[in-house]
Amino acid sequence: MNKNKVKANAKRAAYAEKKEKEGRSIINWIFGVLVLLGVIYAVYTMLILG
Repeated sequence: MNKNKVKANAKRAAYAEKKEKEGRSIINWIFGVLVLLGVIYAVYTMLILG
């Protein structure tokens, strides 16, 4: 029974690590898009005011 428990814990840890990595990737994409939108807005504002 101990082997099954160890195996389950290893699977759970691997799954948690995978999900954490995916979550970080999504957060990086969100911040990248926000920065890009900020740059586009700054350029657009300069064109309107200039």
